[in-house]
Amino acid sequence: MFYYLFDYLTQFYLGFDVFHYLTLRIILAALTALFISLVSGPIIINFLKNNKLYQSIRDDGPESHIEDKADTPTMGGTIIILSVIISTFLWADILNKSIWILSFIMISFGLIGFYDDYQKLLYSSSDGIKGKTKFILQTVVSGIVVIYIYNTAVHVIDLSLTLPFLKNFSLYLGIFFIPWSIFVIVGSSNAVNLTDGLDGLAILPCILIAAAFVLFSYVQGNFNIANYLLIPYLPDVSEIAIFSSAIVGSGLGFLWYNSYPADVFMGDTGSLSLGAVLATIAVLLRLEIIYAIMGGVFVMEALSVIIQVLYYKAYKQRIFLMAPIHHHYEKKGLKEPKIIVRFWIITFIFVLIALSSLKIR
Repeated sequence: MFYYLFDYLTQFYLGFDVFHYLTLRIILAALTALFISLVSGPIIINFLKNNKLYQSIRDDGPESHIEDKADTPTMGGTIIILSVIISTFLWADILNKSIWILSFIMISFGLIGFYDDYQKLLYSSSDGIKGKTKFILQTVVSGIVVIYIYNTAVHVIDLSLTLPFLKNFSLYLGIFFIPWSIFVIVGSSNAVNLTDGLDGLAILPCILIAAAFVLFSYVQGNFNIANYLLIPYLPDVSEIAIFSSAIVGSGLGFLWYNSYPADVFMGDTGSLSLGAVLATIAVLLRLEIIYAIMGGVFVMEALSVIIQVLYYKAYKQRIFLMAPIHHHYEKKGLKEPKIIVRFWIITFIFVLIALSSLKIR
């Protein structure tokens, strides 16, 4: 919105042309989202409390959760979605198709998560909607987006899988781009959801990954920088940096209220939407493998659940004291803040490794 407003005002005063610079808009998008989340946070939290929209706690979970987290409101992901969407539409070029794709994914998965949270509250259960129903909804939404991306692809690289640390190498997926991308989006959405079990555990990794995507989208959308770094040049992806920076700002604002001890949880409303939109950014930038590296904590959490379930079905025994794996460490006696910070550190390391791929080729 402001992008076109200042473009119009430039004819009266050339100084307004500064707002066309991508770097400035990246900063302003992050600051705007941060401001909105900080201001709207108390309003939304009080609304959730007044309507007794509290988090449903697993009966088999750690005892400390039953004691300390039962009266904490959920659905706080609405703070994140609201601030990201408003900030993005204020500072991004809204004619860019990537902005609409990411907005659709974030809102749609947010609605799926909201419905899931509502079902948990309605029936006072931690189960929510049936897993099969949730999976179908996620697959349909991501399928719509992926098929649209496939049908509007112009360059071979748009449908290719790029591998980090390898110079000028990509694997053309063709029609297999569709199932692969759906798998990435749905898998990421559920992986972030599994990670969101401790105060602030999921949101900071999302912030760090989104910050990295700001850099990746900036350099991949710049022909000269992309050629210098020997990475694929992707026209029209620069605006993704605006959306990613809005995630950074909104995430920091949400962390203000979600840090230990949390005043609010993001719920499935936030975790499903964040996981899906980060994966969609990775799909648009052709960085699915890089995203898997940066989101190593998400992968670890998801794998711990898969391994636990499969091993128990086969041998009637558990490998972990509890899954996802952050609960395993709680059961072993580690304090919640220590687990959270260590997982943050691990994510920071993974992000640095991923960023090194820009130069190591």
